[in-house]
Formats: sequence, C-alpha cells, structure tokens
Amino acid sequence: MAEAVFRAPKRKRRVYENYESPFPISFGRSCGPKKDFKIFRAEMINNNVIVRNGEDIEQLYGKGYFGKGILSRSRPNFTISDPKLVAKWKDMKTDMPIITSKKYQRSVEWATKLMRRQGHTEETVHRILKDYTKPLEHPGVKRNDERHSEMVSKMEGTGDRENLSVMNGDSGKPEGWEDPSKQLDCLQDSGHDPLIAHDLDGHMVEVAAPLPHVLCGKQDALLPQCGAQPEDSSHQVGLTCARERGPADEYVLVEEAVCDVSETEDAPSEELAQKKKLICRRNPYRIFEYLQLSLEEAFFLVYALGCLSIYYDKEPLTIVKLWQVFTTVQPTFRTTYMAYHYFRSKGWVPKVGLKYGTDLLLYRKGPPFYHASYSVIIELVDDHFEGSLRRPFSWKSLAALSRVSVNVSKELMLCYLIKPSTMTDEEMESPECMKRIKVQEVILSRWVSSRERSDQDEL
Repeated sequence: MAEAVFRAPKRKRRVYENYESPFPISFGRSCGPKKDFKIFRAEMINNNVIVRNGEDIEQLYGKGYFGKGILSRSRPNFTISDPKLVAKWKDMKTDMPIITSKKYQRSVEWATKLMRRQGHTEETVHRILKDYTKPLEHPGVKRNDERHSEMVSKMEGTGDRENLSVMNGDSGKPEGWEDPSKQLDCLQDSGHDPLIAHDLDGHMVEVAAPLPHVLCGKQDALLPQCGAQPEDSSHQVGLTCARERGPADEYVLVEEAVCDVSETEDAPSEELAQKKKLICRRNPYRIFEYLQLSLEEAFFLVYALGCLSIYYDKEPLTIVKLWQVFTTVQPTFRTTYMAYHYFRSKGWVPKVGLKYGTDLLLYRKGPPFYHASYSVIIELVDDHFEGSLRRPFSWKSLAALSRVSVNVSKELMLCYLIKPSTMTDEEMESPECMKRIKVQEVILSRWVSSRERSDQDEL
C-alpha cells in the first residue's frame, strides 16, 4: 500500500469575509476561558436542533461555521429584499428591506388569511390591517436609528399617538377598537415560523415531536413524552411573540407607483406609470430564519466545548440523555459523531457530505475560504477490521464514488473507527467510550495504467 501524499487545500478565488475564530468561545491572554463565558441556547424540535436567538446564530455560524440557515444555502442571511430594487435604489443608503408592491400585498393576504383562521371577523381584520399597514414618514438617506427616532417623533406630533400605543402594546384605546394588545399579538404572531404547523381547527400550534423513550443513566428515568398537547394547544397560539426575537415591528420600503394630480392632464399615461416612490410601511407578516444544527454539531458544542444547552419542553437535556436520544433518532449517530469529533479536534470543519454521496466533507477554516479537501466514508470496526459495515461497497460502487470525488477535486477518504473487541454495548451507551476508540485513515485513489507505465519508463 502506497503512502498517501498530502495535497494542499484549494482556496476559493473570491472570499467575502474574514476568519474570526475556529470555535464560538473566547480565551484571554493567559490561554484560559474568560469569565464571561456564554452558554448558547438551542431547542429540540421535530428531532432537529434549532437555534432561534439572533445573537447566538451569528456567533455559532461566524465562529466555527456550525449549522446552516433553514432558509439560506449556508450562512443564515435570508432577507425579503428584492436584489433588483436594492441595486436600483442604492443611493438611498438604507438598511431597511426594499420590496415590490406585489410582494407586500402578498404579505397582507397571508396575514388576512391567518387572522381569519384565528377567528377574527372580517370587519376586525380590515380595521387592524388598515391601521397597521398605513404609510409612515421616513427620511430616505439617514441611518436606521435616526430614522426610527424621527419617525416616532413625527407620529407622536401628528396625532398618531394611538397607533404608536398599538405598536408598543400600551393601554390607549381608540373608539370602536378592541384591545390593542390583542390586535398587536395577532399581527406579530402572523409571521411565518417554519417550525409551526396548523391544527385542524385553524389555530397554530408548535410541532414538538415527542422524544423516544430512552433510559437515562443509573436512575432509569424516561425522557418527557409531553410533545404538543392537543387539548391545551388547540386554544393557544404556539408562535413565540415577536418581542422575544427582536424588534416588535419590521419596517420595509415598498416601491409603489404614485401619480401627481397636477400633472395628470399634461403628462402622458406612460410617463405617469414609470413614476415610482419608496413608501415606508410595517410588514404584517414577518418571516423568521433560524439556525439548524446537525446532531453531530450540536453534541460537539455541548460535550466538547460546553457552550450550548439543548432544551426540550423547557428543560435542559444532559449529555448522557443527548447521547442516547441522538442515537435513537439517528442510529448511526455514534459512528458519525466519533469521526466528527476527531476531525474537528484536528482543525478541520466537517460538513454533511450527502451532496457527493459520502458521510462528511472536510474544509480548512470553513466553506467560505476553501473548497472541501476530502470526502469521508466512516466505518466502525473491531481490532480485526471486522463488523457489520454501514455501507458495504462493491468494486463498481467504490469506483463510481471515487470517480465522483475526483471530478469535484476531492480525495476519497475511508475513516475506520477501531473499537476494542472487549468493548460491550453498555460501554457504548456513554460518550466516554470514545477514549478507547482508535482512528485509521485510508486515502483511496484510482489507479491509472497509462500514468503507471510512464513512471516506469522514466525510471
């Protein structure tokens, strides 16, 4: 067997960001963790690990490239802005989303349908949306904080104090209106949350799939099996209030066609149709993006770094519980996590290799900087390299996978996790079993006969 030759990772031609840190933890000058060590929070929903807090999402992905945005390709940077409109109005120098009038009307329609399903009458829906989506004053080229403060001051000075009270959840009540806090809640809760589903009665409930029964250590206790209770949740809105995730309202700039009455007689209709203006409005249907962690990434943050707590039914799960639950959810979790832990410790950034038919892809620093260097197949064997293989290959399938890896400029690696023959299944029930696991890497390359003959001729 020939010795593998290391090939330098292939750097991407265009890099649009700076490398911050390999892990989302801080270290002081004395190479010890700082006192302000932050514990991030995630939730177990539908057998997936989800991070909702915006600051946690930025830290976890920006430092170590953990997880991916549920609405984005990789980095969670989803926006409702229209790229063409952003380029068209680039002189505005604003951070507010810019959308078309058609897209804004679609958001209003979604909010209308949602409020109807919540049991509101047509008159109530019309009144709430009419007031909530009315145009607001906005200075075009100022910063967001200046624009927001000036907007609020103008609203207060022009007699829109009642609308402002509705925005902030105050107790002011205009005549003929219902409780403003209820109206605000139904609009704030009208945002689209990908983790929320609708029940048969039309109410929204959070889908919390019950975790499988798993023995928890020595106490032999069972994980909670509560999930979503139909009797209680059918009368409650399962969406988290927008106040808990960020600003209470989302302001957008809508490109709308305007017509000047003084010029309607002189100017032709074609010129009038081309006059458009950006109008500031509140978005009645917000779309939230979260960070989804793979089970391996989530357990590494909990077990190896200790900077993440995973909650289920508002209770944190212990390391042993997570190890056993993740194994039940994904039967190959132990094998894949051992390899993930090994490569992360070596400085690589492992990502799911499903795109190329493998278990992992190994990146140097992260996907924004380098192309993946290796496609990894993981197998768990004993001391004699025997055991039930996860993916038994034939020569044809192995040659095909090797050809695919070569065509995308990657090397195919077989990662063998070698466990002692004396290790029992009970020992595998705890992550401490990894201390006895050995790793052997094999680089698989295709033999090219013409290349071998040329090498022999040179000798």
